[in-house]
Amino acid sequence: MGARSLVKYVVMAKGYRPVDRDQQFLLPPNMADWLPGGHLVWFVLDVVEQLDTSAFHARRRIGGVGRAGYDPDMLLALLIYGYASGQRSSRRIERLCADHVAYRVLCAQDPPDHATIARFRADHDAAFIDLFARVLRMCAQAGMVRVESIAIDGTKIAANASKSANRSQQWVREQARRAAETAVQEAAAADACEDAAEAAAGGPATPSPELGTRAGRAAAIKKAMEQIAEQDARHDAADAADADRQEEYLQRAEAGEIVAGTPPAGTDPIRLWRARLAREQQRLTPLLGVRGTREANQRRDIRKVIRKAEAALAAAVGQEAAGLIDRRGEAARTRARDRARRGPVDGPVVNLTDPQARLMTEGSGGGSVQGYNSQIACSDDHVIIGVHVSQDANDTNCWTPTLAAATTHAEALGKTIGLVLADNGYFTEDNLTSSGPDRLIAPGKGRDVHQAAVDNPAQAPPPPDLSPTEAMRHTLRNPDQMQRYKRRSATVEPVIGHLKDRIGLRRYARRGLDAVTAELHLAAAALNITRLHHAAG
Repeated sequence: MGARSLVKYVVMAKGYRPVDRDQQFLLPPNMADWLPGGHLVWFVLDVVEQLDTSAFHARRRIGGVGRAGYDPDMLLALLIYGYASGQRSSRRIERLCADHVAYRVLCAQDPPDHATIARFRADHDAAFIDLFARVLRMCAQAGMVRVESIAIDGTKIAANASKSANRSQQWVREQARRAAETAVQEAAAADACEDAAEAAAGGPATPSPELGTRAGRAAAIKKAMEQIAEQDARHDAADAADADRQEEYLQRAEAGEIVAGTPPAGTDPIRLWRARLAREQQRLTPLLGVRGTREANQRRDIRKVIRKAEAALAAAVGQEAAGLIDRRGEAARTRARDRARRGPVDGPVVNLTDPQARLMTEGSGGGSVQGYNSQIACSDDHVIIGVHVSQDANDTNCWTPTLAAATTHAEALGKTIGLVLADNGYFTEDNLTSSGPDRLIAPGKGRDVHQAAVDNPAQAPPPPDLSPTEAMRHTLRNPDQMQRYKRRSATVEPVIGHLKDRIGLRRYARRGLDAVTAELHLAAAALNITRLHHAAG
């Protein structure tokens, strides 16, 4: 027999496997045989069994009339596994419960409808936040959650809303005015209709159907107006805080103190240079008429500073006369910059679908997304230990709440955070000097910071007279500190990638700040469970 015939003989089958779709089971099937023992489904069921799920049962009512409800533990396991496998749509989960083995095991072949799944997710915001903490405790008990070094970063996640639903404040206020006028007119017409009917028939009449209002649109406009009021209040508070910082800086300078660091944005340059000029003249006075080389050198140096201050003061007075001085604070400048990027002053600022979502720039590509700034704090072994959802387009104001969330969870586990790593989006004096663990916050792009450490390394600690920002620049020029900072990207960025790709959280399924906060906690808990599953396997 030749080689070709031998190969043909080896691969040739005697026939085909029988395909008998009418074959009945001779014994009842056992679902434990449907999936391998190490499958994630069994692990999720074990985790839910160990968790305290009383908060999910508290809202359920049993013992009444009607059809029996679904077990909250089953619905919770279904949602956790759905998120862990990248399925977050309640309709998609409903379909998978009918034709996917893992989901059929989870629901014990009694699939809930999508409305039941969606209501369960919407009814337990606080319970999902508590679930995240309980899952984190299980990870710590398994020897995970190393917090000697943690990293914080933010990512933009799209809201369940379209950018085309954005409206300007001017448009919203105009629609609210029209709605108010229409309501008054409708009320007057209804009163006239009722009066006429009562006069003719002696009883009240039902208003005609065409007098009905557009309730849905009116409700959306009302929410938009509430958001505008909240934005105005927040802007006023930020402007007041800027003004307080400016006044405090000027008062310290006028008291003769040498204030380290850059003056707050919007600080009055005329008052500042007058204060500096008075301080230098006060320093010069006791040296006048004193003989000695040291005193002569000091007089020369002080007079140089005085000449520079006088020139700067004259320039500031000229700019003031020409109207070139910008007295706004940092918050107002940021708003002006964001408005310039969006377009005219009355550009889109409120979304009618999700009024709490914001139009934000996404990443370095310059694209925009209608969504939320979602902050992630994770441990060195890639376990999420804290999350925070913000409406701010940048990360500056997200440092404190995100670090507070991570610190609270770490302390609940009996752990102390050693070092926090963050990129230049968090580089402000307030974030550098706030209370909490040690931190390394980059003053610029990572490659620039690394190049500064190579070209101009610093071995000694920063001098005590440096401002907090300059001290951090000095610290990161130390090769050892720069090496520690390089762990940032390897710590938090893969976790954000898994959250978006493995969990599929590129768009929130729910609407509103509280709702998306609960959903982010649920997604983070699901991701931590997958980490725990891999560690246990």
